[in-house]
Amino acid sequence: MAKGMTPQDVARGTLNRRQFLKRGAAGTAAALALPNIIPATALGAEGATPASDRISIGLIGMGKMMGGHVGTLLGRSDCQIVAVCDVEAGRLETYKQRVNEFYAQKEGAGSFKGCEAYGDYRELLARADIDAVLIATPEHWHALQVVDAAKAGKDIYCEKPLSHTIHEARAMVNAVRRYGRVFQTGSQQRSSREFRVACELVRNGRIGTVQTIHVNVGGPPTDCYLPAEPTPEGLNWDMWLGPAPYRPYHSDIAPPVTFGGWPNWREYRDYSGGMMCDWGAHHFDIAQWGLGMDGSGPVEIYAPGTGGYDLLTYKYANGVVMHHGGGSGGRAGVEFIGSEGRVMVNRGYIETDPGTILDTPILPDDIHLYHSDNHHDDWFKCMRTRNKPICDVEVGCSSITVCHLGNTAYRLKRPLKWDPAAEQYVDDEEANRTLSRPMRSPWTLA
Repeated sequence: MAKGMTPQDVARGTLNRRQFLKRGAAGTAAALALPNIIPATALGAEGATPASDRISIGLIGMGKMMGGHVGTLLGRSDCQIVAVCDVEAGRLETYKQRVNEFYAQKEGAGSFKGCEAYGDYRELLARADIDAVLIATPEHWHALQVVDAAKAGKDIYCEKPLSHTIHEARAMVNAVRRYGRVFQTGSQQRSSREFRVACELVRNGRIGTVQTIHVNVGGPPTDCYLPAEPTPEGLNWDMWLGPAPYRPYHSDIAPPVTFGGWPNWREYRDYSGGMMCDWGAHHFDIAQWGLGMDGSGPVEIYAPGTGGYDLLTYKYANGVVMHHGGGSGGRAGVEFIGSEGRVMVNRGYIETDPGTILDTPILPDDIHLYHSDNHHDDWFKCMRTRNKPICDVEVGCSSITVCHLGNTAYRLKRPLKWDPAAEQYVDDEEANRTLSRPMRSPWTLA
């Protein structure tokens, strides 16, 4: 804790940059990182946000997903990227230079050295001048980094899928609540108009009583049996693995930094829940939103070929049946089918049958869902108001739980009964053992 900070400061994260610079040795260190000549824009001239009011951001995991976030954050005047973290030295240096060069050009400072690079996320979290972190690591890392960030008093944006297990998701909720942090899950479809409109139509009975839902996403993960390859220079492979079981490096899991495509760690059970979790965290999330099931979930899950179902099938206590796959030609997205019509939605389009449903206005006394037009804007707004954002950690927990339930049914190849309130499988010791995974020493989720 920096000299002069109170425990209440840490818990609330209320220190602004000017307050921090006034406080002891930590403030002196931060001051040394600033440009020698402070431009007028740093003081709020020309409509810019004063430095004292900017939210200081640290970025953890500088892979493919982080690239878009960096561009967005650099375009904002109400925040400043002050730290980046990754286990690959070349990628880390590239992003550090990109950030410093951007701010140097923006401020007309000639040079700028305000963004520091770290190979261990814990060093980044130890900085008292960082208000918030954006985490875009593989999901086998999410729980540890989120819990540690919450303990360090940081607000958090964490990419989806939220967690690697159901117990990890609950641990993240508990930590965020205990330390009073603002948390946005990266399921940005809730900040898109077509998904909000689709769910409002469903929630307000425009298709009658909901009977069936089809969610079209990819399948479960597989075990990894890839042969060993030489570890690329500059990659801390042991740190990349972290809490995952040890195995030798292979480029299919974590391609060299020069690789232009998407890494395939998402396909393997030790690091991810497969496309069932990757895209499921988007589309099962919308199904949950449309049903009003945030904070809850299904009560029965049927593996394909059981319970009279050809597809993986979920049943909710209200009688709604949700299938993994099927529906309108197997198109990606979510299809809600009711007693009086249907709604089909995916990125960039929404359609209804009959078409007149889409023209039915949502009236003032109808259910109006949380309206967010931009996922990052919503997070920043809530960091200032201390309200919960549209994809609060509890929302992320409920949605990723649905994905994990499906993966367990696929793996065990039999029906399961689930208690959403207790977050336990009913009278099923084998299934309950899948709720958590052991972490490789010395990593542990306290």
